Amino acid sequence: MSIPAPPILTPGGPPPPPLPIPSRAPVPVRERPNRWSLAMQWRDLLFAHWSVPADVLSRFLPRTSPELHLDTFEGRAWVGIVPFTMRGIHFRGWPPVPGTSAFPELNVRTYVTCNGRPGVWFFSLDAASRLAVRAARATYHLPYFDADMTSVPHGDGVAYASWRTHRGGGAAELVGRYGPSGAEFRSVPGSLEHWLTERYRLFAADRAGRLFRGEIEHPPWPLQPARAEFASLDMTRWMGWELPDEPPHLLFARKLNVRAHRLVPA
Repeated sequence: MSIPAPPILTPGGPPPPPLPIPSRAPVPVRERPNRWSLAMQWRDLLFAHWSVPADVLSRFLPRTSPELHLDTFEGRAWVGIVPFTMRGIHFRGWPPVPGTSAFPELNVRTYVTCNGRPGVWFFSLDAASRLAVRAARATYHLPYFDADMTSVPHGDGVAYASWRTHRGGGAAELVGRYGPSGAEFRSVPGSLEHWLTERYRLFAADRAGRLFRGEIEHPPWPLQPARAEFASLDMTRWMGWELPDEPPHLLFARKLNVRAHRLVPA
């Protein structure tokens, strides 16, 4: 199927000023040895999750880090496809830089534990900012990729498209529409929704195989049930496997203010 090239995303006005983050700490203070270094807002985010056999996902975790384990919910492993838009990105003590503080991003992720700490492991992060891709690869050791992307309002949701353009990054694309389909709620501890979303830590490995963690601060997710239609969804074939041919578990979040800490050894 031939898909037209995506329109250029034009942010709707200046990025919002940073909003205060509630004092609620989702993990103990001793887990946060450093102060936050980067703040941002995530907007119009879709959590699309599929249950995938654990052995499919486990083989993509670094073998040099035996303390890193795939996490499961009631014996099932999950992979998430997460499109959204970044806004108001800025380093601590600095204002957002025009032209680099707002762009679409698309993550492919699973869930892990390391030394008893739960977190997120990213298989890929596509972004429509060449500067962000290179900065994140260098400072956070994350597998960011260049992509042509657009996210534009469509009713109460968005029309979203992403085509990976990164040299050597393989073919990966998502074209579709999504939005909320119900009232906002907070997930209940012990539920699948809570297990998939309320994770305040990422793990990453450098080229030498050394494992790092980065703590994340944000309020509880303001979730809504979601609907989604995909004209094209091919974000894992470049890894040698495909998403299950079944409806995904869908959640939507309108916006969330986030602070990221610098990486420390895991």
